[in-house]
Parts: sequence; structure tokens; C-alpha cells
Amino acid sequence: MPRAMIWFVAGLLRDQLREIGTRKGTRILTCFRQAVFILAWLRDGGDIERLGAGFGMSRATAYRRHREALDAIAAQAPTLAEVLAQAVREKLPYLILDGTLVPIDRIAETKTSVKGKDIDAWYSGKAREQCANIQALAYPDGIPAWTSDAHPGSEHDLTVARAEVLQIAYPYLGDLVLLADGGYVGTPHDVKTPVPQPEAGRPELSEDIRTYNRILRGLRFQGERGFALLFGLWKALRHVTMSPRRIGDLMRATLVLTQFEHKIIWR
Repeated sequence: MPRAMIWFVAGLLRDQLREIGTRKGTRILTCFRQAVFILAWLRDGGDIERLGAGFGMSRATAYRRHREALDAIAAQAPTLAEVLAQAVREKLPYLILDGTLVPIDRIAETKTSVKGKDIDAWYSGKAREQCANIQALAYPDGIPAWTSDAHPGSEHDLTVARAEVLQIAYPYLGDLVLLADGGYVGTPHDVKTPVPQPEAGRPELSEDIRTYNRILRGLRFQGERGFALLFGLWKALRHVTMSPRRIGDLMRATLVLTQFEHKIIWR
């Protein structure tokens, strides 16, 4: 773990303690050791209670320090409006919109499907397991720029994007283009998606449209790099055992740390 990252997180925790008025020397962990604790968990995942015991903390204290450290880091993440406004100011050619599924423990929560049936809310038919749906924007070079709150895995990418991204993005789309895959067909004109293959018996796609699809794939693939950076660096994302409602904060915390490594700081 880069020492600069530990000091970065320790500084956030120090500011948090000053804000809430915690007296110096009243905690078992210094800000530096608490930073090591949360970064160790984010990097390798595992049992919070067991990791906390290695730092001399009880079960309850370990969970409290874990939550407050995660909150302190996640609070530094940029909002969607900030990311879009910056992209327009810097005249970026485009941002990449994509979604991913984060595996979670089984949850006994149901919802009514469009066909009127009760289904597992967090079960993804695509992944065939319990998941949370996260939407994200990436810069043209694939560095993640923003991540959304968590939605149940049964929800389609387009449904989540309409709730988390498109409503806020509408005012910026005249000056900014978003690139997306075929799961986002039906979005506004400035969200570029591939043209689907025609059904049997319909004319084939023209050479111009096939070229457009190839160019779009060639630009959009960098969005996969953004998720690869997040899931590759931070093993805590590979199977989340905490409440799925907290996955949005977990994603934002890993986003902040990944941007720190690539010298993109929002402060």
C-alpha cells in the first residue's frame, strides 16, 4: 500500500475527528492506524471483526471504526453534476457510461415484476446470483470518474441509468456525449449506443452503420478498464457481505482511492 495513500486517508480521518470534537488520545487507534485498518480491509476484504481484533479492537469498535472510515473516504467522491460540469469545462470528447453487478450475500427481499409476479429483488438473471447494480462513468482513458448508489440486481442497466444518471445528465448532453453499450438503447440522442443487428428477414446493416458500431466499440471498451481498476485493486468489492444499501458508499470510497492513485483529487 503506498504510504502516501495511508497519510491521505489519515488526514481525512483527522479532519473528521476535529469536526465531531473527539479529544486526542481517547481512542485505541490513531488516525494513521485506522487508515491502515480500513485500507487493509478494502484491499483484501475478509472479516471485519477478525481484522479489527488484530488491531486490538472489540467487535463493536471494529465495525464503528470501519463505518466511520468508509464514510470519511466516500464523502470525498465527486457528485455526478461535478463530473459532468468538469467534462464540459475541459471539453472532453466523451465520457463512458457502463454498469456492473456486485456480488452480495443472499437477501430475502422480494418485488413485483412487470408481469405481476413476486421475484427476488436482488437476484440477477444475467449473473445468476444475488447482486447489486452499479452505474458508473469513466474518462476516455478508462479512469473511473463517478459511481452511483446501489440498486437491486434484478433491475436493468437502462432502468438504473434513468434513475441515477440521465435525469441529472440531460442539461449537459448538448455539450457532452456519453458512450454506452447495447443495454442502453432508447436513451437520448447524445448517449451513443450501437445500432442493433436487424431481425431475420430485414435488410442487413449498411457499411456506414457497421463502421459506426466498430468505432463505438473501439472507444467504449476503455470503460471496462474503469471497473477492472476498481475490482482488481479492491478485493472487498468482489463479494460484499455488508448491507447492500451501503455498497454505494463502498464504491465511492474505492473510487476516491483509485483516483488518488491516478492523481485525480476532488477536494
